[in-house]
Amino acid sequence: MARGRLITIEGIDGAGKTTLAAALAEALRARGIDLLALREPGGVALAEAIRALVTDAAQSVDPRTEALLFAAARAQLVAETVEPALAAGRWVLLDRFVDSSLAYQGAGRELGLEEVAAINAFATAGLRPYRTLLLAVDVATGRARRGQRAGAGDRLEREDEAFFERIDAGYRTVAAAEPQRVRVLDASVEPDELLAAALDALADLFRGGRAA
Repeated sequence: MARGRLITIEGIDGAGKTTLAAALAEALRARGIDLLALREPGGVALAEAIRALVTDAAQSVDPRTEALLFAAARAQLVAETVEPALAAGRWVLLDRFVDSSLAYQGAGRELGLEEVAAINAFATAGLRPYRTLLLAVDVATGRARRGQRAGAGDRLEREDEAFFERIDAGYRTVAAAEPQRVRVLDASVEPDELLAAALDALADLFRGGRAA
């Protein structure tokens, strides 16, 4: 049995990842792909508990602690769900993965991309996405979209403009280093246009409309 594909969606808060993930999952399943769609951090009970802790606006979390908590949640998700699914030939679509930690903790928290990459390589046993869709939107637009959501936002969403500017720069560094894996999509367009662009970025993985 052929190993499944790991596809990830990345971008700053407000880029439209969750909306695209839902639409893309439906479109891939319509193509006959056996797909497991999950979010990060989360997806399994322990990782969801860590998510609640690390995003709690009432908590004061040291940057290194934050990076380690995200890596721990990711380690559990990979071991419990992602790796078994891939080994069974299923595709996995993740709303965030290691690149989020590189951008948010490595660049945003200024811990260093290489340092954060190292702890995540350990956490995931070296698992890497086959393709990453990076939703590009300017920081101001992301903030405006977040402001339209109900509630005050989680601990990270409340950070200042400079934090998100560093995150955006971190993502651009990752994309420039791995252009074959990371496909940058204009996330300022309408959702249906973004879905079409995402499918086009994955087109080489289909053969005759089916998984290749």
